[in-house]
Amino acid sequence: MAISSFLSFFFLLICFKLSQAQSVPAAYMFGDSLIDVGNNNYFVSIIKANFPYNGVDYPGGKPTGRFCNGKNTADFLAEKLGIPTPPPYLADKNNQFPKGVSFASGGAGVFNTTNGDIISKALHFSQQVQFFSFVQQRLVKQLGSDGAMKQLSKSLFVIVIGSNDIINYFKSDSKLPKATSPQQYVDQMVSILQSQLKKLHGLDARKFVITAVGSVGCIPLLRYQSANSSGECSQQANFWADKYNQQLKSMLQGLKAELKDINYSFFDTYNLLLNVIQNPATYGFSEVKAACCGFGRLMAKLPCTPLALFCSNRSNHVFWDRYHPTEAADHVIINTVFDGTNKYVFPLNVKQLIAL
Repeated sequence: MAISSFLSFFFLLICFKLSQAQSVPAAYMFGDSLIDVGNNNYFVSIIKANFPYNGVDYPGGKPTGRFCNGKNTADFLAEKLGIPTPPPYLADKNNQFPKGVSFASGGAGVFNTTNGDIISKALHFSQQVQFFSFVQQRLVKQLGSDGAMKQLSKSLFVIVIGSNDIINYFKSDSKLPKATSPQQYVDQMVSILQSQLKKLHGLDARKFVITAVGSVGCIPLLRYQSANSSGECSQQANFWADKYNQQLKSMLQGLKAELKDINYSFFDTYNLLLNVIQNPATYGFSEVKAACCGFGRLMAKLPCTPLALFCSNRSNHVFWDRYHPTEAADHVIINTVFDGTNKYVFPLNVKQLIAL
């Protein structure tokens, strides 16, 4: 009897834990290659990851379109939420997407012009929001206005965008500084993002997970392009990434005051990544400058391709290629944003956000 009672209690505890994890009906993901799960596989662009050595550590060992050696932040967050990883929207535009969908696209930016040409094409943020409006309309037809609003208001809207805009501005061959000052550029980014968040709110989005731009001056590409070839972080790129983040944080506070029914988790990716780089051993890393997959100095002269070299100790590296984190780094990121303290995520972490 004692064993039977214990097993019954254990079973109920598991059911309770599962019901907690599955308290989010769906997740809708917007952004760039940091969270893309394969949308770029479905249109012509040189910005792709559906070839080796991407995916070398993903289940099955095959490339999926994730810009990573294995799982990325979308996968780890979905696991925490107790739902399948939201599939790429372009894989099946007519799907009902019962557990959510990803609109994220490698190379995407806040600006429509960020990787917006024919060769290096991406689904920019406003286009992703438009695609969501089609999904929302379909949900209204299926569940009715009240039913759709109830489901969407409990769902998570994950937004990982802005890195490509900042990186493109500070690349060594960029023409953007000649046209726009960095302050004007950052101001425009924040204004556009605010407008798109309001559109999502008008489409019944209420719970947002929004990431800051990371300390992109420390990615292998910008280290490689540093003027003195020392391999140090680009201080200018980091300064303006941080400047953008501070303005983004203020904008979100103002948006919450204006739209009182929204709630959000703002994740300070910038300072977490800096901390990982400055204290790598604390997080289990030993290589913070060089990419794992690529060519040349810091493995950042050329991108990761099927002809590239790649490291065997991927879990020790912060960066997979000259732009993107490794699976190990992505795991650290999601563990922090999901139930971390307000040192890096505020005013709520994701666990607190879904409990509302």
